Amino acid sequence: MIDFAGVNKKDLGDRSMQPLAAWEPTARRAQTRKVWLNSAIAALILVICGLTLPAHAKYASYVIDADTGEVLHGLNEETRNYPASLTKMMTLYMMFDRLKTGKWSLSTDLKVSRRAARQPASRLGLRAGSTITVKQAILALVTKSANDVATVVAENIAGRERNFALKMTAKARSLGMSKTTFRNASGLPHRAQLSTAKDMSILARSLLRDFPEYYHYFSTKSFSFDGRTHSNHNKLLKTYAGTDGFKTGYIRASGFNLVASATRDGRRIIGVVFGGRSSGHRNRHMTNLLDKGFSLLAKRHGTQQLIAKAPVRETKTASLSPAGASTRSVWGVQVGAFSQVSQAQAAATKAIGKAPSYLADGQIRIVPLKKRNGSILHRARIVGISKRDAYRTCRILRDCMELKTDVNAEVAERVD
Repeated sequence: MIDFAGVNKKDLGDRSMQPLAAWEPTARRAQTRKVWLNSAIAALILVICGLTLPAHAKYASYVIDADTGEVLHGLNEETRNYPASLTKMMTLYMMFDRLKTGKWSLSTDLKVSRRAARQPASRLGLRAGSTITVKQAILALVTKSANDVATVVAENIAGRERNFALKMTAKARSLGMSKTTFRNASGLPHRAQLSTAKDMSILARSLLRDFPEYYHYFSTKSFSFDGRTHSNHNKLLKTYAGTDGFKTGYIRASGFNLVASATRDGRRIIGVVFGGRSSGHRNRHMTNLLDKGFSLLAKRHGTQQLIAKAPVRETKTASLSPAGASTRSVWGVQVGAFSQVSQAQAAATKAIGKAPSYLADGQIRIVPLKKRNGSILHRARIVGISKRDAYRTCRILRDCMELKTDVNAEVAERVD
């Protein structure tokens, strides 16, 4: 039987009275045209969506001196990504603002709506119609990262969470977070809720600057509510000396995020990581970044104490410190040799951007090689990674060579 769906009656004309064989090709052509048109429209929609949807779990990292704003490290720091529960840092900023202006006190009761009680995990398990104090809400957001509490805060400030998100975005713009947009108070998935590592460092500095009297809440290691104790998701509070804030975040599309702040000898730095492979990888990477940040501060400002008092930990990557390194080796990759140091540095940085999952924990080394004619080539290397990550990196990069080298040799050959 012939399907006449989509065939214009006008196309049939008088042929409707003709034998089947006379108009069957016309009907098929019309049907084919409709199928082709629908396919073209569908393809166009996919292209448009592909252009507007951000890529998932983009890696980015950023480290700054909290006091001066001096940049100590940056990679993809202005790439927009999903902040996940880092969003709650802005929710807390809005709460601290109300406390400072006297609109709330720590004992103010916040009402729990049905919508708030239905928010997905992680949550505190609030019941609709109940209340929670402002202080309890702060502690629940800092430790448990409770989504139901974030919605409670939003609704008690702005009536609707959507309205609160608009206030959050406006505040972000006023702080200089030009690439951040909020659509909810919790960080639960929303395609338009985006931020950057640089913007999150701005928010962290703003919290320190604007609300020093409330910053201590970020160092809370556990919080008890309704007979249950909730541990802080930020494990660096226990594993990295000097850490006293800020916040973790995770949704599938973002990867594992973290904003951390630590002090050493009166100097504070802030680190941001977006797109970690796991919570453990993210924490180890942040540890590495903080170590590098303090070392760089010491080098720039001549305060070697920052290095000497660094906590000693076992890590999966080999230490590049000369101390005790006589028999140790490190794995790495070489991504080219160049006539200029700046070219080698750029090549190494670009390589890390292409394979951040394997190279983000490594250290760039520019190693000179004197040729017979007296000219010098500068070899671009990223060292301090595992053998497995070295080989996996070279599967991704074209101009790449795995290498194993002595720690002392790498330190001795380093060109700054």
